[in-house]
Amino acid sequence: MQPSSALPARITMLSGGVGGSRFAQGVRHLIRRSATSLTCIVNTGDDMWLNGLRVCPDLDSMMYGLAGVNDRDRGWGRAGETERVSAELVAYGVGADWFTLGDLDLGTHIARAQLLRSGLGLAQVTRRLSERWDLGATLLPATEHEVETRVRVDEETTLHFEEWWVRHRAALPAREFVHPGAAEAIPAPGVLEAIRDADVILLAPSNPIVSIGAILQIPGIADALREASAPVIGLSPILGDAPVLGMAAQCLRAVGAEVSAAGVARHYGARSYGGLLDGWLVDEQDAEAVAGLEDAGIAAAAVPLLMGTDDLTADMAQAALDLAGRTGR
Repeated sequence: MQPSSALPARITMLSGGVGGSRFAQGVRHLIRRSATSLTCIVNTGDDMWLNGLRVCPDLDSMMYGLAGVNDRDRGWGRAGETERVSAELVAYGVGADWFTLGDLDLGTHIARAQLLRSGLGLAQVTRRLSERWDLGATLLPATEHEVETRVRVDEETTLHFEEWWVRHRAALPAREFVHPGAAEAIPAPGVLEAIRDADVILLAPSNPIVSIGAILQIPGIADALREASAPVIGLSPILGDAPVLGMAAQCLRAVGAEVSAAGVARHYGARSYGGLLDGWLVDEQDAEAVAGLEDAGIAAAAVPLLMGTDDLTADMAQAALDLAGRTGR
């Protein structure tokens, strides 16, 4: 795999979860012999306090994946994990048996909680934790404020997103996704600058509602994308009529969006019409959507979008950069 065009100096990516981590690894693979920098703005809506520790699932998935210490079989957590501590917590009646944290993973959460309690903000803490490994990217939390994604399942009940997703496997019908405290939050240090200074902005093939969507709930981030001088290019997390990973279909249906590659693009909207996208990649099986997206003001192309290897994922990243070159920005 060789770049088909000159690489930009600065790539900024919005991402979350396992899909975002895999795509970030492909982008890094593409730029590994270049001077291009990669900055990843990561969803913090999944974050929560658990057993006195601050757990940041998406930041950790990104960090573990880029560090090469993630569990590729499970898709989350550290490789070679043991779960003795979680078992002890459950035995004492204070653990969450539906959300098991491995012992190595708990080391991360203990370190994070200690650094947060020392007075550091989450952006500084993330930088401190990331320094352990050569990630080839800078990770930025979307915000340092605690803005957790919650799922309204009936008139009186909202659940933390992780409880709805992991414990209930998204089986409870979601009426809406809410983000308490979002109106008062601000982007974490470096986030708006990373968008402003980027040469290309990528929306990873992450869940458009609870990963990318949660990032966009932080005031100022969506506006910064609309005002950015760089092209904004997204990659579809939907291939055919199914998400590549996770339960994005349930999330899309909950907000009335069509479960399709074109439906996700229309959800984000064309930047020329007040939305976010300049370009959108769909999988080859969705090639018939390209013409309609072009008519809607979104440059589009159909390419293979399965992230089976770093080379294949790097090819996806290159296709996104090539599409950015077509937007005229």
